[in-house]
Formats: sequence, C-alpha cells, structure tokens
Amino acid sequence: MSNVLRPPSLGPIVGHTTEKSVRVWIRGAEVGENRTVGVAALYLKQKYVAGSVQYFRLHREYDRTGCVDFEGLAPDTEYTVRTGSLTVDTTDALVSNGDDDVFKKLPKPNLLEGDLTLLPDEEAAARVRTFPAGKTKTLSFVFGSCRYPGVLWTKKRADVIFDSIYRRFTGEGGAANPRFFMMVGDQIYADVLPKDLGVSVADTEEEFRDRYLSAFGAPNTRRLLANVPTYMILDDHEIEDNWVQGRIRIGEKRRLFNMAIGAYLSYQWFHGPRNYVNKLYYSFVVGGFPFFVVDGRTQRVRDDDDQELDDNHLLGRPGKGGDYEGQIDVLCGWLRTQQKTLGDAPKFVVTASVFAPNSVESVDPGRKWKDDSWAAFPNTRRQLLKTITENKIQNVVFLSGDIHCSNVAEIGFFDAEGKATSLKAYSITSSAFYWPYPFSDGDPLGYVHDSHVEGDDGYFMRYRARDFEQDDNFTQVDVDWQNRVIRTRTFDKKGKQLGASTLKLA
Repeated sequence: MSNVLRPPSLGPIVGHTTEKSVRVWIRGAEVGENRTVGVAALYLKQKYVAGSVQYFRLHREYDRTGCVDFEGLAPDTEYTVRTGSLTVDTTDALVSNGDDDVFKKLPKPNLLEGDLTLLPDEEAAARVRTFPAGKTKTLSFVFGSCRYPGVLWTKKRADVIFDSIYRRFTGEGGAANPRFFMMVGDQIYADVLPKDLGVSVADTEEEFRDRYLSAFGAPNTRRLLANVPTYMILDDHEIEDNWVQGRIRIGEKRRLFNMAIGAYLSYQWFHGPRNYVNKLYYSFVVGGFPFFVVDGRTQRVRDDDDQELDDNHLLGRPGKGGDYEGQIDVLCGWLRTQQKTLGDAPKFVVTASVFAPNSVESVDPGRKWKDDSWAAFPNTRRQLLKTITENKIQNVVFLSGDIHCSNVAEIGFFDAEGKATSLKAYSITSSAFYWPYPFSDGDPLGYVHDSHVEGDDGYFMRYRARDFEQDDNFTQVDVDWQNRVIRTRTFDKKGKQLGASTLKLA
C-alpha cells in the first residue's frame, strides 16, 4: 500500500460554509485505476488544530472527487484547511469496500499532518472565514454568471475577471468586503462550437470532465475558489443550449444528460448544501439573511416544438397535495416561512434564468413560449407571484444571470382592482464573466425597460429595469438592512467600477 501523499489534481474549493462549519472539496490525484482517499487537516492562525486530521472518501462515481467537513468551529474566524490525496494501490479498484474498511488499512491520520504541510499551498491549501453568528444588519457578497471558455489564444481572457473578483475579497474593495461568492449558471460551456477551432460539443465523460478541469483549474479561478466560500447552480450550457426535460425521451439526449449531470454533481453540486436530499435546489443562510437557490433547468417542462403554455413549468410541475410537492411548492413554502420568521427582511431567490426584465420578443403572446426566462413559464411565475401577494411577502430579491447584460429591475405589485400595494421586490442580473460576442446578444434594447409602458405587466406585477451593462462584469451586492437599502456595484474584468444602483427596500 502506497503512503505517498499528493496534492489534489483540482481544488481545493471552499464550499458550503456556516458560522460553525466549512465544507472543502477536492479532486484526487491522477493515479490511473488505483483507489484514492482524501486527507485533510485544520489550522487556526497557522497552528495545527490537534486531532483534526481525517480521511474522507473520493468517489469514483463522482470522478474521484469528494468533500471533507469540519464542524464545531468558531464564528467569524479564519481557518486554513490543508488537503491531499493518498493512493491505496493494493485494493482492487473493481471491489466495493466500505470507507471504514479502507481507512483501517491506512496509517493513523495524525501521522500525515507533517506531510500535508509539505504540499504546495497553491495546490493544497484552502482558506476560509466562517460566517458571523446570529443575525446581522449588513451583508455583502459577489455574484455573476456565464464563463465562456475561450478558444486557443483567448483561453486566458476567460480567467482574467476572476483575479478582480478575488481582489474584492482581499480588502482592495474598501468598505463592505464581501463574505461569499455565487456562480449562477453556465460555469462551463459544454456545447461550445465551432470544431474547426479545436473545440467541439462535449459528448463523452472525458470531454465534460475536461471542461471543468479547464474552467476551475485556470490560475485565477482556482485561487479564488480556494479562498472564498462559493455557491453554484447550473444553467443550460452545463448540458446543452436551452435544455428542457423532455429531451431525455430521445435516446442520445438521455445519454448526454446522464454524462452532463454526472459531471455537474461531481464538480458543482457536491460541495454545496444538500438540504433537500438528492434535489439540485438548496437553501442556506448567512448572517440571518436567507437564500433559496432554484434548479430552473433540469426540471423545466416544455416541449421544444410546443406553443401551448398550459403545460410549461420552469421548476417542474406543481405538487398534488400531501407529500407530493413540486419545487415551486417548496419555494413558495420557504418564502412564507421566511416572512413569518424574519418579517420584511430581504429574502434572496437565486435563479439562473432572469425573473425580470423580459425580452421584448416575449411581450408577443405568440412568441412568449420561445423565451428561455421566466416569461415563457407563466404558470410558474403566476403561482410564485400569487404566493407573494396573498401572503404579503416583502422584499424578495431575485438574483439571476444568463442574458449577458447586467441590470436591476424594481418590481411593484397591484391588487385585482389595479391599485398599487406596498409590496416591493427586486431582480438583479449579473452577466457575463466572459462573453466575447457582445454584438450577437445581450443588447439592452432587447429587453423591456418599463413593463407598463411596453405592455408587459404580469400577474399583479409591473416593473422598471435600469442600469444595463453589456461589458464583461460581475456584481457586488451590499445589504444594509438597518437603513433598508441594497447597493449594487458592477465591475469590469479589470476591477474598474462600471455602475452602481441603490435599491430602496420597503
């Protein structure tokens, strides 16, 4: 049995973090067919936390990736987690052995602490600050979406912006330094074309894996993910452009989906919260501020050639009562609970597809079904808006990506008689991290700016969108609940501020 400790082949990635715990992800070293296990230790102020070294499983079914959890930590405290990968080369790779059986054959984990310190920091060390305890009045975070990979000589350009994002977390951003980072869709482009540039549509497990290794292994991105708690959710390009659930009825599409979702589980879902068992949607809390991250892609119901909107559902079909809840029912229930528990404090709903504004094409009822955002799924949006209005759920904030055009939209509500209510919501869109073709999409003129003027009022809802930005960018959100405002700042790939918005909460 080998006792050679190697650095991870990818990672570490700091994943789900709380005031008392941290989850760290790695992909094990490349060692052929041999079994590998992860090793990790915890450090506080560069001093080893006695007894913290532990083994953890690297799952072959998840492409040799795995997570280690450290619990019982102090709130708002910086820790270092050192990670490594150990080869178990006397165990038959085709034989299934329990974790305990494998770990018993290895050296006592504490014996490896010294070896962990010898691994290169840039390949093996993760640094994280736990979240503050209890409820806070302020919160700051960064989010964005859509990392086109680039081809040939442009690959480095896709990684540039992540250095600027990293610098927002290191004190260069001035006041309100952010606490965590969200990537809200299209972290990879599995369906990149054209082939004559040396890049093809991913249609093998190896090609899907290579997309993630290239994206998350790029120097700036890897450093950022190793030092900042990061939450992710997929959109279509992790699978195929404009993916809908009905495509899996086609044989080759089912095979494509299985490979794509296997890679997604391995590289994105696995290090996040898993509080709805095997569902891809999840929720988390930071400083008392709640977040619900929806899976708006794998459960969306719509035939590609179906112009009827009655059976279009963005978050899967709604429940049928009792124990049979759909994702939209879970989300609506979550919102009702947050309003009862937290009152009017902001409630964040993370959705890769844009909630508002709609594209100008979707205003036409005959073309609405072709849209890829919430507008094409009126049943889903109607149920959500009905929940908000009937339960007086205040200050819902939607965070979206996808459209390669950052903006903010203020959403107002009116009753059945058309009278304005005191309810307020916002939609903040941040996109794209890197998109080299601004002439092809993302034009601000392609979106509704004033729903009432442009005939796009929805179910008890009207909105105004502003502060559009088409350059490559990311967004920092600063919440000041004491003064009831949210401030957003948009930055370009070099970290230069492009724009700012002040959103007044109710």
